[in-house]
Parts: sequence; C-alpha cells; structure tokens
Amino acid sequence: MDSHSTGLIVTIIIMIILSAYFSATETAFSSLNRIRIKNLAESGNRRAKLAYRLAGNYDELISSVLVGNNIVNITASSVATVLFIQMLGGSAGPTASTVAMTIIILIFGEVTPKSIAKESPEAFAMFSAPIINVLIYVFKPINFLLVGIKKLVSRFIKVSDDRTISESELLTIVEEAEQEGGINANESTLIHNVIEFDDLEAIDIFTPRVDVEAIPADSDVEDIAQLFIQTGFSRLPVYEESIDNIIGLINEKDFHNYVVRGGAALESIVKPVEFIPPSMKISVLLKLLQKNKSHLAVIVDEFGGTEGIVTLEDIIEELVGEIWDEHDRVVESFRKLSENVYLVDCSTDLDEMFAFFGIKAETEASTINGWVIEQLDRIPEKGDSFDFENLHVAVEETEYQRTTRVRITVTPKPEAPAEEG
Repeated sequence: MDSHSTGLIVTIIIMIILSAYFSATETAFSSLNRIRIKNLAESGNRRAKLAYRLAGNYDELISSVLVGNNIVNITASSVATVLFIQMLGGSAGPTASTVAMTIIILIFGEVTPKSIAKESPEAFAMFSAPIINVLIYVFKPINFLLVGIKKLVSRFIKVSDDRTISESELLTIVEEAEQEGGINANESTLIHNVIEFDDLEAIDIFTPRVDVEAIPADSDVEDIAQLFIQTGFSRLPVYEESIDNIIGLINEKDFHNYVVRGGAALESIVKPVEFIPPSMKISVLLKLLQKNKSHLAVIVDEFGGTEGIVTLEDIIEELVGEIWDEHDRVVESFRKLSENVYLVDCSTDLDEMFAFFGIKAETEASTINGWVIEQLDRIPEKGDSFDFENLHVAVEETEYQRTTRVRITVTPKPEAPAEEG
C-alpha cells in the first residue's frame, strides 16, 4: 500500500471520528436534562455554563452540528470512492465504496456514538461544548441562512412552540425520579400533593353538615364541657337557633380559662369564622385563614345555609397526609374479610374506592353513600344490595338515613369474547 492510499485511509478514519462526534453531540444536547446542567452551571462548572448557554440557542447549535456532520460524511464517502476505485477499478469501486461506507458510517458514525451519548448526555454535552462553540462561529453565515429558512417555513407550517412543562409532565418526572431512586416514596407523595393542591376546592375536603359537631349559643357550661370531652376537638362552632346560623367558634382552652374558671359569658370568647363558597380553592382558603388567623371556615350553599365546614387541619392534611392525635378514631377504609370480600367505610372518597377496585365509571355522586343512593334510587336500608360491574355491594350499616359501611364482594371480570376470523 503506497503513501497515497495510506493518506486516504487516515482521512476516512478522521472523518468517521468527526462524524461520531457530531452525532453524539446532537443526541447529547437533544436529550440532556436542562435542570441538571443548570445546577452544575450554578455550582461553578465552566463547561456546564457553556453547555447550558449553547442549549439555550438550540436552533443555531443543531444547524452547526448538522452542517458539520454532512461535511465530514460527504468527505468520507468521496475519499472512500477514490480509494476503492484505486483498489478495484472504475466499475466495481463506486458500488463497493457505497456499501462499505454506508455500513461504517451507520455503525461507527451514527448508531454507536448516539447510543453512548444517550446514556450520559450531560457529560458528553460538557465535553463537546468548547469545540461546537468554535464551530458555531465558523458556520455563522450558513447558520444565519438556515435559521432564516426555518423561520420562513414556520410561517406556512404552524407549529406550537410551547416548551413549558405541564402539570402532568411534572408528575411523570417525579414518578420517574422515584423509580430511579432519586427521591423516596414519602418525598414523591409530598411533591404530588403540592402539585395537585391548587386543583382542590373546599367542597372536596369539607366535613358535611350532618357530621359537624356544634353547640347552640345558649348551651349550659356543663353541656359544652361534655361535648369537648366526647369529641376530643379543641374547637367547636357556635350557632344560634340552627346550624345554618353559625356565629363563630370557641376554643377549648379559652372555654376552661375564661368561662369555667373565670365565670365569663360564652359570647365573650366566641371568635369569628370565615364564610366561603364551595368552589373556593383550598390554596386561596389557606391564605385567607392565615391572614385572618382563623382555624375554621363555613361552606355556605346557594340558599345561604351551612353545607359543611373546613378546618385548617383539613387543608394541611392534603399536603402531609392524615394527622392523627390521641382523640382521633383511626378509620380503616378497606378491611379485608376474606378472599375478594371487603368491608368499606363510607367516609372513604368514592374515587379512592373506584381506584382500589380498578373501576372506571362516571357518576354524579361524590361520596359512597351518594353512589349507593344513585344505584338503589332510594334511601338505603341495611341488607340492600346491588351489582355494579364486577362488584356485589351490600349495605352493612346505616345511620341517620346514611350508609356508613358496605360489604363488597369482587367477582372475576368476564373475559372479552375472542374475535372470529
């Protein structure tokens, strides 16, 4: 092999290496984690700063990469054609060159470098940043032309340029981070709760009117003290005439200090509460309660009556989960009685129950009791039952015209009939 052939082979090898560099750079910058590279840049990593700046001007970056890649691939193919003609002659040389270079460029100039860069895009982006930064200036005139053509084409082909991360995408990122071990399950749950916090309305977390423990304004001191003991609550709403006319709340500590021991009138320790519509976002309600230093809000329905109440603790629990104290009765939402048989507490959210049993159904009801009434089309009684998809639901306990517990038996879902033909 003469020196001329050796020079051609060396040139081809150099072009393949450059092709691999451009291909890997393209993949690295298109798949890098911008948040991770930004954190590295802010920590003082100079190459990370350069890579982050280049990623911010992606159109010019990708133009330079593609121009460079095309130049080296065309050069490699042209030189290889000369080499193969020299070795095999004018008839077989071009064909052999085309086949050989297609395989070589595909394996060593495209697939392999892109696969390697995909595994660690941030590291390769920082490695390639200084060279590609120089090439961007070298290809400035060509980039200007290509970016101009892209803008011209974009006028005729409307493409959404919304690069903001949606809520669902952010939740997916959190789930992937948990699966990869970047965050633990508790951190993932907390982040999920924070993201979904602003979607919840007061009506989603309220205590309904029928479950509200409240005291008449003219109650005896003994009756109030007894109710504090029975409920274990530290605060109780106060109403005049009916619960539709809540005038405020009293604090157990104030009640014992000023009324029981000090002989003060009950009215003197009644603190104001907030009155809100059912549709108020709990994020807005939290700020309202903080601003007014209040712990309780009354949800008022369209007729001006009391629909229920929301406490500060209810709101905080949507972020950190259930907060139990020594007075709370721990409720087991789903108690397994036997294989495929469950006792379900009807204070459980209906959506949570559907999710537990893998049911996808649309209903106007928001509670299990409302769903049971919807299915029976009357007020439930103990012993009533019905079938819903693959569930057999039996009313186990009722209280004050409400279903409090249901027994659910899960039956196997029927298999879909096989299509003929």
